[in-house]
Amino acid sequence: MSEHPTRRPAAATVEQELPAPPGAEMPERRGGLWADAWRELRRDPVFLIAGFVVLIFVTMAAFPGLFTRTDPRACQLSRSLTPPSWSHPFGFDLLGCDYYARVVYGARASIAIGILVMIGTVVVAVLLGSLAGYYRGPVDTIISRFTDVVFGLPFILGAIVLLATVDSRGILEVGLVLVALGWTTMTRLMRSSVLSVLNADHISAARVLGASDARILATHVLPNAIAPVLVYATIYVGIIIAAEATLSFLGVGLQLPAISWGLMISDAQYRIGQAPHLLLWPGLFLSLTVLSFILMGDALRDALDPKLR
Repeated sequence: MSEHPTRRPAAATVEQELPAPPGAEMPERRGGLWADAWRELRRDPVFLIAGFVVLIFVTMAAFPGLFTRTDPRACQLSRSLTPPSWSHPFGFDLLGCDYYARVVYGARASIAIGILVMIGTVVVAVLLGSLAGYYRGPVDTIISRFTDVVFGLPFILGAIVLLATVDSRGILEVGLVLVALGWTTMTRLMRSSVLSVLNADHISAARVLGASDARILATHVLPNAIAPVLVYATIYVGIIIAAEATLSFLGVGLQLPAISWGLMISDAQYRIGQAPHLLLWPGLFLSLTVLSFILMGDALRDALDPKLR
């Protein structure tokens, strides 16, 4: 009589999903690049603190009335250079204007120039960098050589020369000059980023399916290539705010009756020993704003770079 081997159940070919035991943590779902970046940024204390400071200063620039009810141009010479007190914590300037109100209203011009120049620079850089990286050949050569020529111009020196020829220097005039001189670095970043994503499979598939160049650029290239530009744009806001203050300090930036931190620092340079508060407060606000934008950009770079995670 032959012995039949005991039949064993076949091994499962598909792993069954079992419910997680109570109290166990479920694995975190992964999303796209921007979803992962936002998840990392929400856990970054540096980004959160810098973002909070930026939010305060942007709100101050947009709605200064939320921070002070005092008219920054309501001045009395009898209060000239009065030091800080409990009722007026920032003191008064040379003309007897409340210095706290002027520092608050000074955020508007400084931050407005930073944001407007950043937007203008991003538009120029994305347009030229995308065309140069996508079409290459003669288009790339012409754009790249023109970029090299403008890049060779000293930024601050070039701005001084151009602004010295302008009779009225307001936010628009200063902003246009800074855009005209500051788009080169961002354009190079955009071109390099476009070149790095052109060989992706989904872009080749879009070409095979007959998608137009404009559609490929808008839906496939830009979303995957713009991250380095956005990182630099965040840092660039702080750079432009500092540049505006430098130009105003040198006397070729914004003109009175505008109120900006750069103009206030320029007025304070001759009275540092007599009234140090004239330099302290606008300098402190300017430094905090620039530092916050730079820290936000650094945190955004770390979150968008898979090699750093």
